[in-house]
Amino acid sequence: MAGRDIAVKKYVVRLSAEEREQLQALLRKGKSPARRLLKARILLKADVSDAGEGWSDSRIIKALDTSESMVYRVRKQLVEEGFDAVLRRKPRTTPPVPAIFDGEKEARLIALACSKPPKGRARWTLRLLENKVVELGIVERASDSTIGRTLKKTVSSRIAGSAGSSRRRPMPPS
Repeated sequence: MAGRDIAVKKYVVRLSAEEREQLQALLRKGKSPARRLLKARILLKADVSDAGEGWSDSRIIKALDTSESMVYRVRKQLVEEGFDAVLRRKPRTTPPVPAIFDGEKEARLIALACSKPPKGRARWTLRLLENKVVELGIVERASDSTIGRTLKKTVSSRIAGSAGSSRRRPMPPS
C-alpha cells in the first residue's frame, strides 16, 4: 500500500534514525505547542524509511484528525527547507505594526516633553503631548499610551521620572 503512494508523492518523507528519535522524544515529553506535536506525528507516520510506518496521506488525515493541506505542507517543508524548519516557527521579518516614532521623531517628542509646559500648566501630561505632536506635525496620530511607552524608555524625560516612581522619605535623624 505504501509503495503505490510513494510513486505518486512529490514530497517523500525519509527520516534518519536520529531524526526519528528526536521526534519520538518530543512526543514523549509532550511539552511542546500542539502544532509542533502534530507535525512530529505527521512526519513519523509519513516516514517511508525502513523504520518508518509509511502511511498514506488519507490514513494520516483520519488518524490525526487533520487536513490534507497540513499533511502536504509538512511534507513539502521537510523536503524543501529541512528537518529543523518543520519544528521551528519562522521568525517575523517585520513587526506586526510599524513603529510610529523613529529615532528623529522620538528625539523631537523627548525635547517637547522636556520643554516648558503650555501656559497655565505645571507640567506636560500624556494627553497634552499627544495633541501637541499631532499639532506640530511630528506624527499623524498617536495615542497617549504610545507617548507614555516611548517616553518610558528614556531617562531624561521629566515624565518618566514622575510616572509611578515611589519617592523615599528621608530618614529622621537619630
